[in-house]
Amino acid sequence: MAIHFFTEDTSFNLPQKRVRKSWLNSLAASEGFQIVELNYIFCSDEYLHKINLEYLDHDTLTDIITFDNSEEENVIEGDIFISIDRVKENAKTHKSELQQELSRVIGHGLFHLMGYKDKEEGEVKAMRRKESEGIKLFEELSVPRETGK
Repeated sequence: MAIHFFTEDTSFNLPQKRVRKSWLNSLAASEGFQIVELNYIFCSDEYLHKINLEYLDHDTLTDIITFDNSEEENVIEGDIFISIDRVKENAKTHKSELQQELSRVIGHGLFHLMGYKDKEEGEVKAMRRKESEGIKLFEELSVPRETGK
């Protein structure tokens, strides 16, 4: 089980990497999936726009693009590109904390790899519900635990 975090064309540093890896593995396991190889690449708008044009022929800015490399059922192998510029902008637009918006987008990519879609209204509602559950779990895992007395 390998989860990696990289940056391209940005100086972003993801906080709580160890907690995030545990969180992502928990989210996958709760859906009956195992993460074998998962790469998160945090980048700029410009970098992700080029990927959007080259691979999807979309001339738009986006916060995330997910590539599923899995060949087996219930196994996760993929690359998830996240624009830090878009995440910051989304946090402002939605009046949410940056870390919460970051968790939403990180979880969103994983949920795509587990088969959740977000094109139709019902799919969007299901995705938002999963994102909210994921954020709640991350926040629970992030709370420092009291040590025994």
